[in-house]
Amino acid sequence: MVITRKVEFSASHVCRNPQLSEQENRELFGAAANPHGHGHNYVVEVSLRGDPDPLTGMVLDLKQLKEILNRQVVAPYDHRFLNYEVPPFDRVIPTTENIARDIWQRLEPLLCNERNKLYSVRVYETPDLYVDYFGDERCSA
Repeated sequence: MVITRKVEFSASHVCRNPQLSEQENRELFGAAANPHGHGHNYVVEVSLRGDPDPLTGMVLDLKQLKEILNRQVVAPYDHRFLNYEVPPFDRVIPTTENIARDIWQRLEPLLCNERNKLYSVRVYETPDLYVDYFGDERCSA
């Protein structure tokens, strides 16, 4: 069984590689390379896979999952300029792909155990653009 919880945050970022020239960054990242940044209203869906607990009938208490997502994702990301305020994006380009991977890494220690596994992290940068991250075999099996 797979359960999914959604959270949202607003953040700004710049997509540029300091090893590339201004022209190369603009060609690669387009308007997202603007050094002043731009923002998005991100939507994150986190899915867990597991068997419902025989006592509670739940894979995980959705209230507990919401608290974890608010603490590990919304609090550090919301209303932040990712490149300057949210490690690792001071050294990693905050693409949607890298954001999804970072969220997985923040959640994996808390949501992978003998009863359930972190299954996927989906990050919508815009309503028509999203990335799914499935982690590795240790947790996504």
